[in-house]
Amino acid sequence: MAAKKKSNVTYIGTGRRKSSVARVFMTPGTGSIIVNGKTLDEYLPQETLRMVVKSPLELTSTLEAFDIKINVCGGGFTGQAGAMRHGISRALLEASADYRPSLKAAGFLTRDSRAKERKKYGLKGARRAPQFSKR
Repeated sequence: MAAKKKSNVTYIGTGRRKSSVARVFMTPGTGSIIVNGKTLDEYLPQETLRMVVKSPLELTSTLEAFDIKINVCGGGFTGQAGAMRHGISRALLEASADYRPSLKAAGFLTRDSRAKERKKYGLKGARRAPQFSKR
């Protein structure tokens, strides 16, 4: 009987934040992060946003353990970084359920439901009222 060749496992996670959606594909590897065909450093302009994306990996000490490919669309850089963090956290859960307590305690598994409030009629913005004058 021939020995079975083990295929490379892929862990998938979807993250959302504001109007951004990130699809994360994680495979065991060396720790490279590719976002929309670019490296993370090329894609995200600010170091703080790169730290947000890497935070679940640093928390679980798996920064060098997985190669990550991310497709992200919608929103701005901050929303996309939050979506990527959410997706990576979900993919890590798929890889090992042991990470759940630490990820949950850090709040990485909760979808951030805050979004822009709609503008109301009679107002200049969501809550900003026209200037009031007695005379």
